[in-house]
This record gives sequence, structure tokens and C-alpha cells, in this order.
Amino acid sequence: MYKFLLIFLLFIPRAGAQILSEKEQAALVDKILDERFTTILPELMDRTNIDMWVLISREYNEDPVLRTMLPATWLNARRRTILVFHRDQEKDTLERLAIARYDVGDNISSAWDPEAEPDQWKALVEIITTRDPQKIGLNYSGDFNIADGIVKTDHDLFMKILPQEYRERVVSAEDLAVGWIETRSEMEMELYEELVEITKGIIEEAFSSKVIVPGVTTTNDVVWWMRQKVTDMGLETWFHPTVDIQRKEEGLKDHIEAFSAGYGDKVILPGDLLHCDFGITYLRLNTDCQQHAYVLQKGEIAAPLFLQEALEKGNWLQDFLTQNFKTGRNGNEILRLSLKEAKEEGLRPSIYTHPLGLYGHSAGPTIGMWDAQEGIPGAGEYPLFPRTVYAVELNTTVAVPEWNKDVRIMLEEAGYWGEKGFSYINGRQTKLILVPSH
Repeated sequence: MYKFLLIFLLFIPRAGAQILSEKEQAALVDKILDERFTTILPELMDRTNIDMWVLISREYNEDPVLRTMLPATWLNARRRTILVFHRDQEKDTLERLAIARYDVGDNISSAWDPEAEPDQWKALVEIITTRDPQKIGLNYSGDFNIADGIVKTDHDLFMKILPQEYRERVVSAEDLAVGWIETRSEMEMELYEELVEITKGIIEEAFSSKVIVPGVTTTNDVVWWMRQKVTDMGLETWFHPTVDIQRKEEGLKDHIEAFSAGYGDKVILPGDLLHCDFGITYLRLNTDCQQHAYVLQKGEIAAPLFLQEALEKGNWLQDFLTQNFKTGRNGNEILRLSLKEAKEEGLRPSIYTHPLGLYGHSAGPTIGMWDAQEGIPGAGEYPLFPRTVYAVELNTTVAVPEWNKDVRIMLEEAGYWGEKGFSYINGRQTKLILVPSH
């Protein structure tokens, strides 16, 4: 369907290959951006009933939403960058304008002649009054940090210059901004499968004899190998990875200690249950993945059955969660139903799933936090919409009599919610990765 995209996909790497050149990446990013402006933005403006969206930023202090709209060759906004999107639903048109001296890439046209009108703010007001919008959306929000991008200075200047009759038409563009950030295009979803595959390929290599020598290699050695691997491939990590160990001789840390203080640097030994949390950024999309591995002991060719069964309980919890995805249902409702059903079946669950896409911890319905299992005001009340991606992040605590202790199975997989329901974007872990002991 997308010949341009398919040509580039031939060059998308697996874990050890060379990625697209900077020039090729830029061309693909701008192509995707054009698709998003053409197919996604008009629909979202209609859905939120906002006919004019105004985004204002200054260089190095960019609105998080505006950053995602800049062309690939713009690494930052320039001076004061003002974007205006005007939707005429009756004519089915969408103007993409920049109150700037020059076009903002190929997708947003300059609408300001500084020689004719030196004052940028007055030029903006003229654009507004000649189009007479009924609702003017600005990016301010109490619930979503990504949708709260207009700074006080720009907000005050804008409201001061705006004629009184239009001040009453200014509304929060929260739902529009969140919709823009969370909604994925067809091209983005074709790319996402490749990105998740790259991510899992790096994890598999990190949890292998290429990297780990039991009794010698530490968890921090693996972490820094992952960081370096990503850099060497020309990718980016959007958060510092973690690698941790659960073993027979040590008690399970509680949630507060584990999530706040981490597990520390330890030497990896045969018989360890390893876990990692790792994600990459490529072509403006992000991944977020948690998987487990087992370090084989001498004479073993497979992980102990009790650890594999513990992993299966983690998969079971994933099923309880994803079967409760439903368009229009909010994050708190999904959380409540999933926890209730899982506990009724004897699991000890914790769910903290978040939107994933243009940002790692992205905007959209928050489905729990590790320290807020009763729900989240605001972000947890936002409804599920189709064409959205989630880091299905959760854990379940499992009693392991063979170790005389509990273990915690912590999983995170990228999943897509679409018109046809839920699907994992490149499968999910159902078997422990095996690390040789020699």
C-alpha cells in the first residue's frame, strides 16, 4: 500500500544491522508526518469540536506536542514558533499555517510577511479574526503533562492581544492534544512491528553468552552493554535500562523498595532469574519491554518447571487485562475489572499500564500505577480510543515452594488497540530466555 514505506522497511535492522541513514530517516519521518496531518488531525478536530488549534513555543522550551509536528530537519523550534490549524468541516479542509518567516517543512506553510506586518502577534490575530473560529484550542491541561505545553508568558501575551470576543472562545485543547499524541497512523503501525523486533533482539543478545559469563558479569555490565549497543546501532534509549536478579537465597523485595531503590549491582550466577526493563527510540516512536531470562545451572538444558509456570501466570494476568480493553471504557474501569477478575482466580496482581508512542510514558488512558492500584484521577478517567498503542506493564507475585519464597513476574509488551480488538505488536514472551552457564 505504501511503496515509499516498503522500500525503507527493506533497510530496517534487526539487532545487529545498520539502520537507515540520517537522510533516509528524515525523509521517512516527514512522510509519516504528512500522513498524520492528512488523515488523523482533521478527524481529531472534528471529534473534539475544535475548529482552530494554536500552538506557541520558543526555541529550547518547546511544547511537547509541537515538537512532534516539526519536520525532521528542525531539531528545535526557531525563535517563537506559532502554528495554527484551522478546520472547516463543511468544506472538509484543514489549513496548516505557521506565523513564521518561512515554511515549517513541507507540511506547514508560512502565513506571515514580517515586512507587511512586523508584529508576529498581530499577524496571528489577523489569521484568527479572518477565519472567525468558534473554538480556539490552547495546550493547557491539569491532567496530562504532554498536553500542558503553553507557558505562562505565551499564554498571557496571546490573551492580551486577542480581541475580547475571541477570548471567550479559548478552550483547553487537552483532548485534541492527547488524541494527536496517542493516535497511530497506518505507516507508524507498519514500523512498530520492526521496532519491537529490534528491541527484543537486543534483549535476547544481552541475555546470552555473548554478553553474560556467569560468576563474572554483573547486572550493570549488562545494562551498559545495552546502552552501548543502542548507541552503536544509531538508535536512542528513552530511559536508562535496568537488569535485576531474583534467586533462591534472597528474599523478594517489596514494591516500594524495588521500584524506588532498585536492586543494585550484582554478579550474575547460575540459577538466577533475570529481568530487564528496556526501550528504544527510533523514527520518533518508542518501545518499552520487560522480559525474563534464566541462567542455566550445570547439567540443565531448560529452566525449572516452577519458574516457567510462574511466567505462565504472568501471561494469564496479561489476558485478564487485555480482555477488558473496550473503546470508551476508561483506564480506571479497565484496571478495576482486571484486578478483580485476576484476584478471583487466585493471582496476586499489580497493573501499571501506560500509553506508548511518540513518547515512552505517553498521553492517553493510564491503567494503574504501581503505587496507585485504586485508579488515577484525571488521566485514569480518560477513555480508550482505537488506533492506540500501550505498554502492557504489570506483575504478579507467585509462591515458589521450591525456593521457599515468592518471585515476582514482571512483564511489559507493546500492544495495539484497534477496530478489530487487541493484539500484541510482535508477540509476547511465553518462554524464559535461557542463558548458558558456560
